[in-house]
Order: sequence, then C-alpha cells, then structure tokens
Amino acid sequence: MPTLEWIGKSKVINHHQDVPFRVLERKYSFDENGQHNEDNGSENMIIRGDNLEALKALLPRYEGRVKCIYIDPPYNTGNEGWVYNDNVNDPKINRWLGEVVGKEGEDLTRHDKWLCMMYPRLKLLQKLLADDGVIFISIDDNEIKYLRLILDEIFGANCFVHEIIWKNKYGPGAFTRGVGNVHEYIVCYSKQPLLSVAAPLSEEEIKKYKMKDDKFEVRGGFITQPLATRSKDDRPNLVYPVYHNGVEIYPDKQWIWEKSRLYQAIENDEVVFSENSGKWSVRFKQYLKDENGVMRLGKPISILTGPYNQDGTKEIETIFGKKVFNNPKPKELIKYLLSFVFDGKDDKDGIYLDSFGGSGTTAHAVLDLNRDGGNRKFILVEMGDYADSITAERVKRVIRGYGEGKNAVEGTGGNFSFYDLGEPLLVGDCLNEAVAPEKIREYIWFMETKQPYAPPSGGNPYYLGQHNNTGYYFYYEPQRVTVLDYTFLATITEKTSGTIIYADRSSITEDKLAQMGIVFKKIPRDISRL
Repeated sequence: MPTLEWIGKSKVINHHQDVPFRVLERKYSFDENGQHNEDNGSENMIIRGDNLEALKALLPRYEGRVKCIYIDPPYNTGNEGWVYNDNVNDPKINRWLGEVVGKEGEDLTRHDKWLCMMYPRLKLLQKLLADDGVIFISIDDNEIKYLRLILDEIFGANCFVHEIIWKNKYGPGAFTRGVGNVHEYIVCYSKQPLLSVAAPLSEEEIKKYKMKDDKFEVRGGFITQPLATRSKDDRPNLVYPVYHNGVEIYPDKQWIWEKSRLYQAIENDEVVFSENSGKWSVRFKQYLKDENGVMRLGKPISILTGPYNQDGTKEIETIFGKKVFNNPKPKELIKYLLSFVFDGKDDKDGIYLDSFGGSGTTAHAVLDLNRDGGNRKFILVEMGDYADSITAERVKRVIRGYGEGKNAVEGTGGNFSFYDLGEPLLVGDCLNEAVAPEKIREYIWFMETKQPYAPPSGGNPYYLGQHNNTGYYFYYEPQRVTVLDYTFLATITEKTSGTIIYADRSSITEDKLAQMGIVFKKIPRDISRL
C-alpha cells in the first residue's frame, strides 16, 4: 500500500503517545433549569481547549465507544480571515509545531504543516471509534489527496467506505473567471470493513410512494417493483409457477424470491398482476414503512446536491439574530450523515463526536435527531475563544428554542456540561497533587482494565473495583506517603482471586505478597502512560 511522506512525519507519527494526559474540569452544566454549577450528570459534553489534548483526555472514558465521528477540519485554503481559521497558521498550531517538529518546522510547506496537525489527531480519533463506528471528514481539493493517503495508513485501505461529492452552493460566484467550484468532499472510513450502507430516503424519493391500499395508515404509500429478474443463475428453486385468476404464470428467467415467500405475499395482497397482449407482469408492493410503521431506508449515492452552505449561514443568523460565524455547515447535512445505517445497525443511543466543533452544528444535528425519541449523545471540542460564546451558546438556544414569529423553532430539550482542559495528571515522573484523587482513580482503573470507571459505593475508600475477578486498590494520599503493610491488608474485605494494590511503598516482601495473590505497584513508577 502506498504511503505518504512529508517533512515532519517522523516527529508526529507517534506523537499522540507523547501528548500529556489532562483531566477534564467541568465549568458549568446546562439543562431546562438554565445554566448552573451543579453537575447534572449529562453525557453531552462541550470541551474548550486544544483538540489533541482533549481527545487524549477522553480516552479513559470513551476509547472504543464512539459510534460516529464527524469533523470539519481547516481546509488549508490560505484564508485566515474567518472566525474559524481555515489555515494552519493559527498561533496555537504554530507553537505546537515548533515544540514537536523542532528545526524541521522551518522548512514545512503549508501542506506539511496541515499533515503534521492532522495525523496525531486522526490517530486518537481512530482509538475512540467503536468497532462498528465510522468517521466522516469534510474537505476540499486542497488536501483531499493527502487526506485519503493518511486515512488509508491509519484506518486501513479496506476500511474506506466512500467519498461523497457534495454540491455545497447553488452556483459559482458572480466574479468567477474560470470553472465554477461548487463542491466539496465528505470522506467516510470505518473502524472495521463494512458490508452494507443505508440512508434515509430523500423527500423526492418519499414522494414516489403515491399508491395506497388498506395498509396505508400503518405502512404509508407504496410503489411496485418487478418480481422477475432479467438474469438467471443456477438456482432452479426460483423457477416455478404462480397463479392468478386461474392463469399459470412463469417467469421468463426466474423470480427474485423463493416460492413460500412469494406465495405468502400473494396471500397478503402485496403482489400486483397486470396483463398486456397476453404478457403478464408480476410486481410486489414496496411500502414506505414496515409493519411497525418504521420508515424504510434507501441507498446513499456518491453525489449529494444540497443542502447548501447558504442554508447553514441562514440557520446561524436565525439562531443569533446576526452573523457570528462564517460558512457553518448546514444542520441538515450533518443530520443526513449521522442517520446513515451501517451493516443494518441503527443506533439511536450512540455517542457522536466532533473534535472541530466550530459553531456547534453537530450538537444541533444530534439534538434534532433525538426528536425521534432517541438518546444520542454528543461530544464537541473547540479550541477557539468562541467555544463558550458561540459553540455552547448555540446549543443552549437549540435546547430552549430560538427565533421569532414565523421563524420560531421549538426547543429540542436536552442538556450538556461545559468543560475546560485541566491540569496534567503527571508532571515529569510525579503525580500532580493538584489533580483530584478521583480523576487519578479513573485513569488508573482505565489503564488497568480498559473499562470506563464507575466508583464503588461504601467499603474501602481506596478500592477501585473488580474486573475479571481481580480487585484493584489505589492507596494514595496527596499529602503523605502510603505504605502497603499488614494494617492496610486488614482493611480489604472484597473477595477476589487476585489483587493489585498501588501505594508509595510496601513493607511486605514480593514473595509474601505473591503467596497471598497480591501484586504491588509503586506510585508513580508503575502507573502506565496513555
């Protein structure tokens, strides 16, 4: 498989491992009661800070759990005048490049810079994605060819799903002199190879289901599809007669269904017969909805016309009453992508992540989708100064409702919590005593078990929990040295086949501990690094 080389690649290819782990500090929560300091327990998150560090901070809770990722990274067009900087010359990015790439950074082209910025972020996004998850990335001609190559490298070429061409504007601008550029790309990769992709029907497709029968109230209208196929393979069980008004009808080649299924459809009045000049046509009714009233899905195609960037601009102006963000993605575009069904799994309770949060369109789309009764969760990360004033503020207005008069939009309901990146867990080789012990406990548990942390209730205050019949203890106090001794062992009441205990020191020999099925791990020496 061809791979892409660029200046600085050697410095960033494993940089995601060197990113310091920072804890997330909740600043406030928002729900039907407005904004408040009390934790509302919301699983929806908006994080303010460098998305590289934020993605690392999410790993203990969310590695392998995210259903769908949508990102709209800088396109690297050279336009630095947006609220959302479209170039890689953001001071924060440049400072990071100087620290990570070093002297080589002086020779970087803008494409080199973009690739250095994207590669470690994509590595962490791949880690966060669930085994059945997918990632969508919006991009244009400036970086599409490079993006595809690094995605093949990180996700695997066999996990490429498709590249959608999205017509993003009505037509070329008035001052266009050459070929009018009216499209972008949406690239999709999966965590593991996929077998099938489906998507909601468009309004135009829905309108085709015009015919009605006595099932209309539940199943909606229907169209008819041929039951005879034009091709024939070696399946004699698909060649048999059907009967209508005493007439025996055979297919020219073969039916698409086996006999019992077709006969049952005839009995259910779901087959339409018609005759023309002695030639019979046999077609089945394809309903808009299934027997439970659930709308059928269609097949997405590689060219998507609209919704347009202008729609996204109008949307944000309606929400804020003025223009506060340039060229936000339209909500309906993101809703459409998040509604895709892969391998027949329609997850309405999944986690949806956008690490280039921008104006908050992805959160808006998730909340809107939840009007169907789902419980989808969103995580947004935004490093811009507007993370609270625009990104989070938009989500607040969507939850409460926005607009006036005929433009008024009913609130979706819902909630979220707003976070800042906090202290690093480790400073050099030492635990950072400024970090709350519970945050450290969560990290230790994840590194040992790769499971999300659920604090046990009661019992030993240093007990983390049990996993695979092993009990875990984190005997830590910021202001004093902890010693694993017989006095501490006397406090252990949980029954497990094995025990792992973290402490500053141990006064019991390794042989003695081994006899008791105990493994001692020294703080901070034996704390694994993400």
